[in-house]
Amino acid sequence: MRDMSYDGVMSRKNEIMKKAVGIDYNKFENEGIGFDYEKMMEDGAYSLEEMLKIQGDVSVGNTPIYELKNITKLARKVSKTGKSARIFIKDEACNPSGSFKARRAATAVYHAKKLGYKGVIAATSGNYGSAVASQAAMQGLKCIIVQECYDSNKVGQPEILEKQRACEALGAEVVQLTVGPELFYYFLRLLEETEYFNASLYTPFGIAGVETLGVEIGKQFKEKYNRLPDVVIATQAGGGNLTGTARGLIKSGCSEVKVVGASVDLKGLHMASDKDFNKKSFTTGHTGYAMPFATMPDRSDVPRNSARTMRYMEEFLIVKQGEIFYMTEMLAILEGLERGPAGNTSLTAGFALAQEMEDDEIILIQETEYTGAGKHPMAQISFAKKNGIEVRYGNPEDEVAGKSIILPEHPSLIKLRKFDLDKIRKSLIKNHIKNVDKEKLSKEDIKFLCDECNRDEMYVKEILKQL
Repeated sequence: MRDMSYDGVMSRKNEIMKKAVGIDYNKFENEGIGFDYEKMMEDGAYSLEEMLKIQGDVSVGNTPIYELKNITKLARKVSKTGKSARIFIKDEACNPSGSFKARRAATAVYHAKKLGYKGVIAATSGNYGSAVASQAAMQGLKCIIVQECYDSNKVGQPEILEKQRACEALGAEVVQLTVGPELFYYFLRLLEETEYFNASLYTPFGIAGVETLGVEIGKQFKEKYNRLPDVVIATQAGGGNLTGTARGLIKSGCSEVKVVGASVDLKGLHMASDKDFNKKSFTTGHTGYAMPFATMPDRSDVPRNSARTMRYMEEFLIVKQGEIFYMTEMLAILEGLERGPAGNTSLTAGFALAQEMEDDEIILIQETEYTGAGKHPMAQISFAKKNGIEVRYGNPEDEVAGKSIILPEHPSLIKLRKFDLDKIRKSLIKNHIKNVDKEKLSKEDIKFLCDECNRDEMYVKEILKQL
């Protein structure tokens, strides 16, 4: 008889996870605070050639790139410098489940079938659920998606409910829970009871699945434009999107491309708060996930997270909710492309950043996602109004997350906001060493911190001095 209480299940989490993922994370651990990240990625994932074949066999990847000529013209019209970079998008909405997460799901579900699992489970309220459900259907595996969906009054966000519909339409069983710690508890219980595979967002093969996106960017630009983009902007939440894309660019010899993250400003809203849960109008790509995962990546559902953005992110841009809703309509009306909010987060950042760049430079918005039903901006705006949030036109700088959504009165009001990455690096180092004596850190520990921050030894030692 197993102890199925909360404490009982949580005490077995490492054992449950090891069985459900099929990776012995202990063999990558160093003696001190760190672990061998590259060895974990090499041993735990597939080669680039294998991933391209795995994804190609299920019609994932090889998505088109479009130049947003009309939006570029508008950026140049409102730019104070009279210049603006050309803006392109990689249209990941063309994947079978409508988002880039089909890449992660394709490799994860393939791996589950290869190892002989009868089904897969994923804990996600986002696009990854429908991606896993889609791939499980193609591979003939059972699928369970665990969603954090409702507040304590059983009121759910339109965007999350739309993703429930998509998962069920693709044959998955969806377990919907209220916000709080019970999500991880039920997730562990289901893994233990079903003996299904944990199709985590944060495994080596999940992150490596996104590397093909970075490879395609380099290949397509070289073939079509005989050059590379100067900047690639990825929406930043849990970090797998940016990490995988950056690694793919590096593997394809495009390391000179600047990789930038973008998130929605939800400062002041707590993601685990029942009170705040329905006051946010974006369920992913926001600072409520981006900041915790950047500063403490191993807070994920596996012992060591393969999504480690601070190793790759060179700049971090923050945008407002109202700006993204405005940009979503701009994309539809000016370019004839109706796409969902996650990719439009990085598009909003790109529109502002482009105005600081030369007109012969190129920005690539690295992904789009499908939209419709609850994912449509009008559904989210109507839901916000019902929750007492003011929605109006004005200056987005005046927007307060959880209280207002301010649509810009004019496109020139979409502003560039750069977050200080040194603050994130300092928090990251602090979290890594919080349970150790910093005076006893080994050379290997310091090297690990340098890799985590993508900075040299002098930089890390200065932060350690400050701490």
